[in-house]
Amino acid sequence: MWTKQEKLQDSELEILQVFWAAGEPLALSELCRRLYTARGWADSTTKTLLRRMQEKGLIQLVRRGVYSALVTEEECSRRSAHSLVQQMFGGNAKRLVAALVDEGQLTEADFAELSALFNAPDEGSKRK
Repeated sequence: MWTKQEKLQDSELEILQVFWAAGEPLALSELCRRLYTARGWADSTTKTLLRRMQEKGLIQLVRRGVYSALVTEEECSRRSAHSLVQQMFGGNAKRLVAALVDEGQLTEADFAELSALFNAPDEGSKRK
């Protein structure tokens, strides 16, 4: 199973994005076609990556020649955000938000949404 310590490789993320966009399991042939079109990957490259991803618990073989993602886009986003905060901001999420503000990456609408998140009743979040 995919652990928090394992970094998601860019190529693995690209494959997962194909699954998420499809919203359903994909046949190996269709997956290879999409990745060849998007990235120019040979079938052998895709098959090697799928095998590694299956070993990590990121995808599963549903039936012969048909695969599906085992992790959601939300789960990957949360893990990536956590990793970014830990690695680049010393575990301080406020520094990340400050960097986004400094770079003009947050709009007034973003601020309103963030404010609503902090003011909403805690629904099982790990908010402190």
